[in-house]
Amino acid sequence: MTAFAPDWLYLREPADAAARATELLDPLRAHLTDDFTVRDLGCGTGSLGRWLAARLPGTQHWILHDHDTELLTHAQASLPGTALDGSPVDVVAEQRDVTALRAADLAGTSLVTASALLDLLTRDEITALATAVVEAGCAALLMLSVTGKVELSPADPLDPAIAAAFNAHQRRIAENGRRLLGPNAVDVAATAFGRLGATVRRADSAWRLGPDQAELQRQWLEGWVAAAVEQLPQLRPVADVYLQRRLEMAAAGELHAVIHHGDLLVLPPSLEVAA
Repeated sequence: MTAFAPDWLYLREPADAAARATELLDPLRAHLTDDFTVRDLGCGTGSLGRWLAARLPGTQHWILHDHDTELLTHAQASLPGTALDGSPVDVVAEQRDVTALRAADLAGTSLVTASALLDLLTRDEITALATAVVEAGCAALLMLSVTGKVELSPADPLDPAIAAAFNAHQRRIAENGRRLLGPNAVDVAATAFGRLGATVRRADSAWRLGPDQAELQRQWLEGWVAAAVEQLPQLRPVADVYLQRRLEMAAAGELHAVIHHGDLLVLPPSLEVAA
């Protein structure tokens, strides 16, 4: 799995929090019991746990999974100690490969969560995750998966070419031979869960970056263009000039960016709740 620096994860956390689809929370709250267990897959620094635990009532037992022990240490120490209604929240951390989880591993789990994870998985890995979740009778809240659509204002003639190359990079075959789903991940996951009989609700969760987020704009732009050039090296001469132009606009407070993501709430058929 891809490793991310803690500084980047902390920098993006406010944009993540603002983007998350809050409309999925009411149906989630409606079926959770007063005492439940959450497994957060690929937890990073724990940003989803920090956001979600305080928005759900009831006694909560969080199990954080990541392959990175440094991130696990950050995450375990940072989740809130109390839930929405003041009930206690406890947290444990487990280093493990989240792509290897099966239904037996999810025994006793009420909710599986993940943020910015699905687009890093393969079709087989998402199918296996959906199978594990449904067979274990869990709900799932899977947030902030890239969908490939980016809107920059003011527009630039090179925007479509950079976006297309970036999206192709997100769908690349990784060094270990894994074909990543990238922007196709939300559709693939929704289909996989639906075929297994789960109820799937989808919502948009776009980053909306304005002039007050110039540093996040800068780091996102650098990563976005670098991935595009890695995928299509012949873009480099024009991409270097493009990036400089865009960075100058961000520094001057002239750039607005909307980076689209998708969120999924998955409820087992027996736990379907009317909207």
